[in-house]
Amino acid sequence: MIRLATPSDAAQMAEIYRPFVIQSPVSFETEAPDEAEMVDRVLSTLKTYPWLVAAKQGQVMGYAYASQHRARYHYQWSVDVSVYIHPDFRRLGIGKALYQPLMAILAVQGFVMAHAGITLPNEGSVGLHEAMGFKPIGVYRNVGYKLGQWHDVGWWELALQAPQIDPAAPIPVGQVIGTPGWEMAMAASS
Repeated sequence: MIRLATPSDAAQMAEIYRPFVIQSPVSFETEAPDEAEMVDRVLSTLKTYPWLVAAKQGQVMGYAYASQHRARYHYQWSVDVSVYIHPDFRRLGIGKALYQPLMAILAVQGFVMAHAGITLPNEGSVGLHEAMGFKPIGVYRNVGYKLGQWHDVGWWELALQAPQIDPAAPIPVGQVIGTPGWEMAMAASS
């Protein structure tokens, strides 16, 4: 049910994401990406970070991915994570089923901290992240204006592993696919 995303998932992922862009403040994007843009995002992300989908009989039920936290070199051990679930499949444990292997893969890659920004209020997303062990670390007040009002964004963090002295650079996801660490991480969704 949980697997690495492919370009063939892009159309369904774009449809899942579209309402978050157009109808809610969950995403601060202005225009929803189309299938071609989503293909580009998946391929670009998979150069370094994991992008997972939950799918059953060809239906993408949700997806989760990691991305760069900040561009400067010394932030390279931290990532931002996001998860989006199709409305027909919410509250079925799919978010957790996606996040468990995602966090495990990130740890195998050598990342130390995962961060999640959540437009507030959003009880569902806050509940998922806190159930996964994320801890709240702060709120950017009135940081974004969308749909006629100002919005706060809360930030949560999760330690993926203990920080090391003089750590090696994280490994691109392509170099861990198929390794024993990858297999164990993917088994985390069961």
